[in-house]
Amino acid sequence: MTLLDYRLTQSNTLSLDGLTSHVGNTPLLPLRRLSRNLSSQVQVFAKAEWFNPGGSVKDRPALNIIQTALAKGDLDDKRLLDSTSGNMGISYATFGAALGIPVTLTIPASASQERMSILKALGAELILTDPLEGSDGAIIAARQLFGEQPDKYWYANQYNNPANWRAHYQTTGPEIEAQTNGQVTHFVAGLGTSGTLMGTGRYLKEQLSSVKVIAFQPDDSFHGLEGLKHMPTAIKPGIYDEAFADETLGVRTEDAHEMVLRLARDEGLFVGISSGAAAVAALRVANQLKEGVVVTLFPDAGYKYLSDKNLWESTPRAERSDSEVEAGRD
Repeated sequence: MTLLDYRLTQSNTLSLDGLTSHVGNTPLLPLRRLSRNLSSQVQVFAKAEWFNPGGSVKDRPALNIIQTALAKGDLDDKRLLDSTSGNMGISYATFGAALGIPVTLTIPASASQERMSILKALGAELILTDPLEGSDGAIIAARQLFGEQPDKYWYANQYNNPANWRAHYQTTGPEIEAQTNGQVTHFVAGLGTSGTLMGTGRYLKEQLSSVKVIAFQPDDSFHGLEGLKHMPTAIKPGIYDEAFADETLGVRTEDAHEMVLRLARDEGLFVGISSGAAAVAALRVANQLKEGVVVTLFPDAGYKYLSDKNLWESTPRAERSDSEVEAGRD
């Protein structure tokens, strides 16, 4: 059974055909202007994951997790429960609404207003957790809730559920191989649940023995990169193998924020903060090459972050005058 060919039919002829047909097969977009100073033999691409129906890359694992649970009967008369920083929750809520599956989510209270509004509109039950504890606090809360009421909830457990990484093994990896005609030399992915890195990376390494898989994470435990984990200080996902990546890079929150604006103004790509971090890491890798095809993944668009006025109203360093930089505004 693969991610896109599962069909659920009940007495009321309920089906996911309409949504599943639009999960995956996202465009692979070149970063032309931001890579213009690289070697002419180096290309940088990003998968535009906001083309998924739920608006993010998390549609892939969420759908596969739900489909696998339905096939096993795990969701019979139970609520789907999981922790989220926002995007995975939106994906759960999207498919849950389509199938009539009730969804309960533990989520840091610091999640963007837009994400909260979307989740409420989709009918998800939200349990807010301490914003200072980030995604780990939400994980702990979900585990506690499941431990107290196992008969009420089915705990999806995205950080430890193999259906997470398998979604990327089944779809993201094959798409990248096909879209680059097998010419991808470096795959760059962020560490959150680690599903994208582990699933896509495994597939690409099996098919293309010379490909390099590069992970990136926030450079510090206190950061502003929603959806990403600083693995040395975080609860490590069970699906994560820290020895798998050929290299792991640290990305500063400030660099990711600046890159979000550069992507919008130089490439016309209105993306989220983790996408900015992905571009920082991919361009760093590309800058070290004389030739190659670097592929990364942009998890979502920028619409869920519009309430962060400081992010959108700042000026990238590349656009600042020398006098502004010297005056300490850098």
